[in-house]
Amino acid sequence: QVQLVESGGGLVQAGGSLRLSCAASGRTFSIYYMAWFRQAPGKEREFVARINWWDGVTSYADSVKGRFTISRDNALNMVYLQMNSLKPEDTAVYYCNADGNNWGQGTQVTVSS
Repeated sequence: QVQLVESGGGLVQAGGSLRLSCAASGRTFSIYYMAWFRQAPGKEREFVARINWWDGVTSYADSVKGRFTISRDNALNMVYLQMNSLKPEDTAVYYCNADGNNWGQGTQVTVSS
């Protein structure tokens, strides 16, 4: 099992930036990939970005491509999501995920117009 704890959410104006962090613990040596998902009120949870733990290959949802950057620090067992040019539609609870079946508790991101 892998335990995940997110941090870094908050309230920001449209056009601003936030950096989310996710700390992984437990069986981190078994991680294949890490990802960020988000869930807005009344909507289903959706994929945001993913990074392979060992080779760093990344992928993004079309809605965030060019604005968000996912990165990781293997030595610290950390994953980050740098979010720039934020829009009100980015407002959601953001969740860290490892290998599809390990979830953090989520962190709220609110973008005001």
